[in-house]
This record gives sequence, C-alpha cells and structure tokens, in this order.
Amino acid sequence: MTDTSQSSGWFSRLRQGLSKTSSSLTRGITDLFTKEKLDAATLDELEDLLIRSDLGIATAERVTEAVGRARHARALDGESVRGIVAAEVARVLEPVAKPLDPPESARPAVILVVGVNGSGKTTTIGKIAESYRTAGLKVVLAAGDTFRAAAVEQLAVWAKRADAIFVSKETGADAAALVYEAWQKAKSEDADLLIIDTAGRLQNKAGLMAELEKIVRVLKKLDPSAPHDSLLVLDATTGQNALGQVDAFGKVAGVTGLVMTKLDGTARGGILVAVAEKYKLPVHFIGVGEGVDDLEPFDPQEFSRALLGLPRAG
Repeated sequence: MTDTSQSSGWFSRLRQGLSKTSSSLTRGITDLFTKEKLDAATLDELEDLLIRSDLGIATAERVTEAVGRARHARALDGESVRGIVAAEVARVLEPVAKPLDPPESARPAVILVVGVNGSGKTTTIGKIAESYRTAGLKVVLAAGDTFRAAAVEQLAVWAKRADAIFVSKETGADAAALVYEAWQKAKSEDADLLIIDTAGRLQNKAGLMAELEKIVRVLKKLDPSAPHDSLLVLDATTGQNALGQVDAFGKVAGVTGLVMTKLDGTARGGILVAVAEKYKLPVHFIGVGEGVDDLEPFDPQEFSRALLGLPRAG
C-alpha cells in the first residue's frame, strides 16, 4: 500500500511530467475564457483545442457539451473550465484504470510484453518483476528480444535487481524456442510468473510480426490459456501513431492491457485519453521518465488533474 507522502510525491512528478501538455491546454483555455461572452463559437474553439491536444474527437465533443451545459448554471472562467475538462476526462478513463492481475490459478501465469523499439518495454518489465517479487512471488524473466545483445544485457540487470530467474539464448537465436525454454524453466522451478520481453517490432514489418505470432502459438501449445496478459507498451511521444500500434499489435498478440510511457517527453499527453476512448483496453501503468520509479499504477483522477495543471484532489 502506497502511503500519502509517496502518493503526493508521485503526483508532483506526474504533474511535472505532463507540464508540456498541461501548459498548452491551460494557456488555450485561459485565452478562450477570458472573453466577455461564452458563445457557441467559443465552444467550437474549445473543441478544436482539445482535438489538437490529442484527446480524440469523441472526448472533445463530450467535454465541450459539459462546458456548454455548465455555462447556463454559473459564470465560467478558465480555472472552472479546466475543472470541468478534468472531471470529464476522468469519467472516460475510470472504466479502463485496472491493476495488472495475472490469474493465480495458472502456474506460471504468462505476461507477454510487446511494443516498438524504444517504447520502454524493459523498464516496464523491471517494474512489474520488482513489484511481484516484493509481493512474495517467484518470477522468471525471458529475454525474447534475441537479436539485440544490449536488450538481453539490460533485462539481465533488471532480473538481478528483482531477484528473478533469467532465461536467455545466444544472439540471433529463435525467439519462440527461447520462450519454450523459459516456460519449461518456470514450470520446473514452480514459478508464479513468467514475463517475456520481445523484440521492438515496427508494426508494419510483416516478418517481425510473424515471429510474434509464432511466439503466441508456442505459448498456446504449452498452455492454451497463455499468454494470460499481453501488454502493449506505448511511447506517448508517438502521438497519433499510438492508435495504429494498438490496432496492429492487437491483431497479432491479442493485447489485453496498456502501459503508456514517456508522458514527460511530449505536449500531446492527451493521446492516452484518445486511446482509452477508442479501444476501452485496461491501462495498467503510466510513466514520466526512464527509471523504474517513474512508472506507477494508473490513477485516472490524478492523471486528469495533472493533465489540466490542477492540484491534487482532496
């Protein structure tokens, strides 16, 4: 359980991380709502601002309608509009904010981690392994990105930190064969959890996607219910490209949940809202940096308030 001071510290980092996005939104909303008259044209401009901030068309329309209703009840200024926007964004996000909860009945429970190069997969795996180790579970990490020696070495470091069993093969080895060996190792060690790293595939590379399909087939032969979770790690700086990645990886790996990293590196952090609105996939973690401490379970209320540059609720 995270104590209050830790939660407050994370919110500060989240708000700082989202400052590029929030400053753009805050400035735009303030400029709009310092006008003497809040008319239909102003609402249209608000909708355009939200769409430009990558919140998605559906969310932008929903938020604008809420602001339009509120203007009849009370006078609105920039701060009160930001509060309305944050509340509506939180409503979109609340249904998808779910913890990562592999089934206890499966031994090992298998988590497949996918995503493009540089999205933050390895750090995400390290964070998950560390949290489950702390909870008393036995974890196996499999270095399925067999074509990059640096990726294997990086995962080995995380395995050591998390006191996890580490399985790898020589550079260029067949990734599906590595996954088979890792599952057998996890089974023989009576491990609770097997987390599999994969190569950072570009979603338009058919050969690499075929390899990922092969990994999934091998897992299903070993355990028809595996992988129990397929996590797609998305880099927020890719903006609208994140939507295409969800489509592509969803078809191949049956994505069950999302992790969004590098929200600190973009002025378009609203893309998380657009992804949530369109796909309704669980969002398990978000990240605002490169370190393991910069990745935390997703809290929709905190995210929405940080996105709008507002203080923490309560």
